[in-house]
Amino acid sequence: MTEIPSSVLVVDDEIQIRRFLRTGFELDGFTVMEAETGAEALRSATLKPSDLVILDLGLPDMEGADVLERLRAWSSVPLIVLSVRASETEKVRLLELGADDYVVKPFGMAELLARAHSAMRRQLRSSRGEPVVKFGPLSIDFTARAVFINDQRVTLTPKEYRLLQILAQHSGNVVTHQFLLREVWGNDHVEDTHYLRIFVRKLRRKIEADPTQPCILLTELGVGYRLVSSDPVPSAQTAAAPKSLAQ
Repeated sequence: MTEIPSSVLVVDDEIQIRRFLRTGFELDGFTVMEAETGAEALRSATLKPSDLVILDLGLPDMEGADVLERLRAWSSVPLIVLSVRASETEKVRLLELGADDYVVKPFGMAELLARAHSAMRRQLRSSRGEPVVKFGPLSIDFTARAVFINDQRVTLTPKEYRLLQILAQHSGNVVTHQFLLREVWGNDHVEDTHYLRIFVRKLRRKIEADPTQPCILLTELGVGYRLVSSDPVPSAQTAAAPKSLAQ
């Protein structure tokens, strides 16, 4: 049976960017739909749901953040924000609104595809309820609440396991400091980022080959943390986006 290709909705008012993204995603096997306004994006997402949304923030009729908020009211489709706005505050705000990831312009198509596949894998695992996930040498068995490195069991404290569990459930995507603190320590500790630094340091000592050069549990400075797999980066497009993407 022929596999149905994944579909992506590209939302951007600049035709050059849409063409660039269409080329990259089509080379990677996606079916591409386009929208140049927020209203078109919401209508398309309602009438013909896609497997992935790429959303630019600077739309002519409404803020991309408003599109994200409205979409998240009823849909859990993987969504990646594109923007020239690189402030940590903006990234945190959009991730808290429900974005799965955030890519700053200019960007490489290979990086965007890798993050897109990661967000879609997380969604698929969530829908299937897969009991075991792997990140290179790291394996997490959710059913047994067991963690292994190269098939050797690792002993974690309850809070260490909970922290790792949340990161794994959002694998490949940034999880903000505030979300982690709220989920692991409760609402009274959303500003206690030193808790996270301490526990992340402890986790890295147990799951990283070299805790000073982590390759599984990565830091997104000022924003949060990301658990990544050792999957190769897609090679369909390796060139950076056109310079106009930085405008």
